[in-house]
Amino acid sequence: MEDPDNIGRAQRARNGSPFLTTPQAANYLNISDRLLKRLRVRGKGPVFRRHSRYVLYHIDDLDAWSCEQAGRGKGQ
Repeated sequence: MEDPDNIGRAQRARNGSPFLTTPQAANYLNISDRLLKRLRVRGKGPVFRRHSRYVLYHIDDLDAWSCEQAGRGKGQ
């Protein structure tokens, strides 16, 4: 279930800071934060940055990664 607060935060971040937390980035990509974490661990997800103990994603990196995924489904 989507958290409406995360949606609002992601929308505000789009207008302000370009950096999103893992839950915000997952919401932005319309995937679960659990999947995003798994992709990060496997080195197959979008570029991320570690700021101290925080993992942050830049919106441009999320957009670039999403574009790279186009046409990569099964049978492609």
